[in-house]
Amino acid sequence: MVSSRLLFFLSAILLLTAQAVAQATDFLYHFCIDNNGNYTANSTYERNLNHLLSSLSSNTEIDYGFYNSSYGQNPDQVSAIGLCRGDINLDDCRGCLNISTSLLKQHCPNQKEAIGWFDNCMLRYSNRSILGVEETSPSFYMWNTNNVSANYDQFKDDLRKLLESLRSEAVAGGSLRKFAAGNATAPNFQTLYALVQCTPDLSELECNNCLAGTFQGIPTCCDGKQGGRVISPSCSMRFEVYQFYTLTAAASPPSSPVAPPVSPPPPLTNTNTTKGSETNTSRTIIIIIVPIAAFVVLVISFCVYFRVKGKPRREKVETVEDDAISSVESLQFDFSIIRVATDNFSEANKLGQGGFGAVYKGRLSDGQIIAIKRLSKNSGQGDLEFKNEVLLVAKLQHRNLVRLLGFCFERDERLLIYEFMPNTSLDHFLFDPIKRAHLDWQRRYKIIGGIARGILYLHEDSRLRIIHRDLKASNILLDAEMNPKISDFGMARLFFLDQTQGNTSKIVGTYGYMAPEYAMHGQFSVKSDVFSFGVLMLEIVSGQKNNCFRNGENVEDLLSYAWKNWREGTTSNIVDPTIRLGATTEIMRCIHIGLLCVQENVADRPTMASVILMLTSYSITLQVPSQPAFFMHSNFDSETTPLWMQSTWVTKSDERSKGDSVEASVNEASITELYPR
Repeated sequence: MVSSRLLFFLSAILLLTAQAVAQATDFLYHFCIDNNGNYTANSTYERNLNHLLSSLSSNTEIDYGFYNSSYGQNPDQVSAIGLCRGDINLDDCRGCLNISTSLLKQHCPNQKEAIGWFDNCMLRYSNRSILGVEETSPSFYMWNTNNVSANYDQFKDDLRKLLESLRSEAVAGGSLRKFAAGNATAPNFQTLYALVQCTPDLSELECNNCLAGTFQGIPTCCDGKQGGRVISPSCSMRFEVYQFYTLTAAASPPSSPVAPPVSPPPPLTNTNTTKGSETNTSRTIIIIIVPIAAFVVLVISFCVYFRVKGKPRREKVETVEDDAISSVESLQFDFSIIRVATDNFSEANKLGQGGFGAVYKGRLSDGQIIAIKRLSKNSGQGDLEFKNEVLLVAKLQHRNLVRLLGFCFERDERLLIYEFMPNTSLDHFLFDPIKRAHLDWQRRYKIIGGIARGILYLHEDSRLRIIHRDLKASNILLDAEMNPKISDFGMARLFFLDQTQGNTSKIVGTYGYMAPEYAMHGQFSVKSDVFSFGVLMLEIVSGQKNNCFRNGENVEDLLSYAWKNWREGTTSNIVDPTIRLGATTEIMRCIHIGLLCVQENVADRPTMASVILMLTSYSITLQVPSQPAFFMHSNFDSETTPLWMQSTWVTKSDERSKGDSVEASVNEASITELYPR
């Protein structure tokens, strides 16, 4: 009996130890910042950095979880900041920072500036002064995958009140700690928990502004979710429907930098004079158990390593949060597994054909359904480049982007594995006279907002700035709850832009959605995507395609029809009859915003951030739009040329130089550039 109890006890300790080791193997997120240059091995900067990091968390004079120091002389001076979550005890804080100092240099081996976040701490260093400077970039989001089941408006209101209360408390926290945690009652008998924190070197105003900025990120990352985080260098916010912080440690801040550690509350029982002997006994048990547990962990680690090494590659790439993807290998599928999953790419499993290749439905042996894009052959990239590009795209995480689960290639076969969207694409509903009835105005408005948030993430909030260049209804996929997810948002990183592929002439865009400056001169920017979004927005309101809009017996261009009715005050003619009983003010406002997006002058078009603001705030007065890029008078052959191409600005393409020529395609890709946030 004793031996079995001891075995159980050791097993429990071993499990907890293994969990702690697993949780401390990588950052939640990290950025290696190249803007401030790199250092060379054994340089003065590296020696200063090593000295600073080795001494950072060993400073025993600091007992309030905020470490800051600098070392060396310019231009090789290094500054560093370490911040622990406000509810973490000092030992766990120092342990987290010790792991951070080792891992951050491994992840960013020669960058002079880097930042990394664990769940319990944050570490950053730089060759510039960072103390007392409010910085909100780079930042990142994480979210709970569970949705709020009901009463979401009430949930949002409860969350807002809780966060505002905690912000006031944290801002007033003083120069040692600006942290607050608390809870509130949420709908359906739930309790809502949240914490906010600033680095204590910020002023009250800076902390207040920083937290206000993180709260504004909630609709982008966590709209409708039971939990989420918005994290930046100077402040952070998190909320969940379960308790994720330590109440006792978060109760009150220390009073001074050299104050003794806060004593834990007295035990509820056994407060007699035997306390000293009990402490000694506890220490003896710990001294005996810890080496045993460590040894067992080491033995099991070797066993697991050799066992895993001999196994075939796993079938399923598990869902991970953001930058937890640490290697290309973690994303790679075996070709044989995909071949079985798709029944050898049978026609019965074929979902569609696009410019980059065919898309198939697949089912893995564990029942997981996936979508496989079988890329057209000979993309022109080597294996290493292809892997690296896939890894970059896989790190883009947003609830309104289709998630890339992995990839596979064998000889000249290249496959991309995505999450499966059961409701296919928006065009299957929007342009079908029967299925269109499933899209009431509330659902269409939700789709518009989701697409806008996804584009904003690509333009401004992702690590890679991405210009999609082919936003259209067929590239908006719908999940089981009809939430929109943008697809093909990173494909151009996998191909050369001037290559010919399958049924694609040249990778550019789709007529009916291309901005005039792009169609004429090949000039694209975030405003090109805004134009496409405006077209898509008007299509969602009208339920008809831009280049074959039907007005009774007439077929004309949607943009010209919308503009004509806008000027004549008959905007309701644009609206799909199936939703005319919807929220009229909201519908009219969306038409107005759509016309602002499709203005011919690039500078007149709003940014996606402005679009979201206009969609969510009725206190903002909308500008009067100027005419879209259309005018239907040209000498195109009307029988062979799409109506949308029959416009004055398209005919100007005759004036382009040969080097500026841009051809149309059935499908298109995205452009990405490195863009730390």
